[in-house]
Amino acid sequence: MKFVRFEANGEVYYGLLEDELVRVLAGSPFEGDPASRLTDRTFRLTEVRLLAPVIPGKILAAAVNYPSHAINSPVPTKPELFLKPPSAVIGPEEPVIIPADAGRVDAEGELVAVIGRRARNVRPEEALNYVLGYTCGFDISARAWQRGDRQWWRAKGSDTFSPIGPVIATGLDPSGLTLTTRVNGVVRQQSSTAELVFDV
Repeated sequence: MKFVRFEANGEVYYGLLEDELVRVLAGSPFEGDPASRLTDRTFRLTEVRLLAPVIPGKILAAAVNYPSHAINSPVPTKPELFLKPPSAVIGPEEPVIIPADAGRVDAEGELVAVIGRRARNVRPEEALNYVLGYTCGFDISARAWQRGDRQWWRAKGSDTFSPIGPVIATGLDPSGLTLTTRVNGVVRQQSSTAELVFDV
């Protein structure tokens, strides 16, 4: 299934994307079984504006999780995580606002695991049971800030620095997905989640 969050006629909804139609969901896909809350109300995809599919309470990201990212530093032996604020999240087709003093800014395509229910101290073998689905994301980085600041919140967590979407796709195997990053239509990066140092 492909869930979307969208705006139509001034209202925000969650829905299920079915070809060129969006079926409205009563509530959100995070509330129990979403299939049981599908309504008969539909919109054509051309009638809606797709938004970020989720506004998370927090964003956890893994640093140097591809061997190719470890050119100037050793491959980590345990996951190195950092936080991004919810204010960094924007939806598809929304502009990234680059601060005037940010210097060089890069964008890396990422697989985003969308957690479907509250979890804490979960054993690794049970972790995927808490994943609702996956979406696409960009990790925007201001390189001068990343090198010069002790923390990465500004370099990677500035407003609009985490575009995600447009859908939350369920039923995917996260171990072998191909990620292709395009910036203004030009392919800038291609990799596979099979190359991750630490898997999902």
